[in-house]
Amino acid sequence: MSKNIHSEAVDHLFEAILSLKDKDECYTFFEDVCTINELLSLSQRFEVARMLRQKKTYLEISEKTGASTATISRVNRSLTYGNDGYEMVFHRLDLDKDKE
Repeated sequence: MSKNIHSEAVDHLFEAILSLKDKDECYTFFEDVCTINELLSLSQRFEVARMLRQKKTYLEISEKTGASTATISRVNRSLTYGNDGYEMVFHRLDLDKDKE
């Protein structure tokens, strides 16, 4: 059973994130909002998802990212049964690469 994250506070956070204009602004904002460990955990999960899409093994992913098999499994579950948020972002990032 997942918690409903939809709230006014989360809306405000997402609006703040959407107002960021570039990577430097993201660093500035997220370094204030998150602890270093929180930010590194988020980036690790994103890297795990990217590698799972590339069909890397759990061992390869763990060795490169330092992620536990539990984290890799959790991200894999999100990729398989989640809301397709990772896929949406990866698709957009792939489209951006085509424009370069």
